[in-house]
Amino acid sequence: MNTFISAVQHLRPLRGGAQSHLLKASDGNCYVTKFQNNPQHIRVLVNEMFATRLGLQLGLPMPKVEVIEVSDWLIQHSPELRFQLASQQAMCKSGKQLGSLYVGQSGSGLSFDSLPNDRLRNVLNLSDFARVLVLDKWTNNSDGRQAVFCRERVASRRYTATFIDQGYCFSASEWTFLDYPLRGVYASNCVYEGVSGWDAFEPALTRAESIDTESIWRCAADIPEEWYEGDRENLERLVEGLSKRRQVIRNLIGDFRRSTRNPFPNWRDYGSRSLPGFVKHGEAVTIR
Repeated sequence: MNTFISAVQHLRPLRGGAQSHLLKASDGNCYVTKFQNNPQHIRVLVNEMFATRLGLQLGLPMPKVEVIEVSDWLIQHSPELRFQLASQQAMCKSGKQLGSLYVGQSGSGLSFDSLPNDRLRNVLNLSDFARVLVLDKWTNNSDGRQAVFCRERVASRRYTATFIDQGYCFSASEWTFLDYPLRGVYASNCVYEGVSGWDAFEPALTRAESIDTESIWRCAADIPEEWYEGDRENLERLVEGLSKRRQVIRNLIGDFRRSTRNPFPNWRDYGSRSLPGFVKHGEAVTIR
């Protein structure tokens, strides 16, 4: 039987379309918590857990994700555990929610959700932006790539990036794979300046291309049924679609490479695998 952590304290509401809340849990950690009845869609909880686990399998720096139980008592005694919907408020739902470990909680430094380009270029793990592109193209992230930048010491001027917010993978609530070159990419091209060929995407690219269906399933196996409303058939199609898409990841990155953004100006690899063919856009693999 699965065991879940429990929310013990509401700390504050957070920004973003899902209107997440920061909760302290029974394990002593703080979690960015997305609720089942969030303003986006219940499936973003599935997406967040599933895609984050896939990202961790690829070796990407992402926060761990947990199922966090939120009680009726905590909601009743936490006036800010609400959503703002147009001109009215709605109460957050109790039960199993999605908790993503709060980035930077153990450090004494600062964290930011964006940095100017001069500081971006000095991020310690800047090369991970190319690697996370593998995940975003594979899972069809329809949002821009999001990251949090933390520094361990206040006096330090260098940051480490952690990749967050996978809720819009699989085209958010649609669970389709409709690909466009600029989907799932980071807003600033400077994070891609170091890309000179396919080696920049390793080892994430090879891991994604070689992962088997059973390993993909393990990333989704214990997701609560209520998050996908008991629609097991649709979840199975999602896994099958991901398995098939492993072999087109290079094509999708290639389409981004040739886009009007010109994201990889220093590309120097002219080997046999450096110029993949275009993917036909506008043809969705729809999961119903």
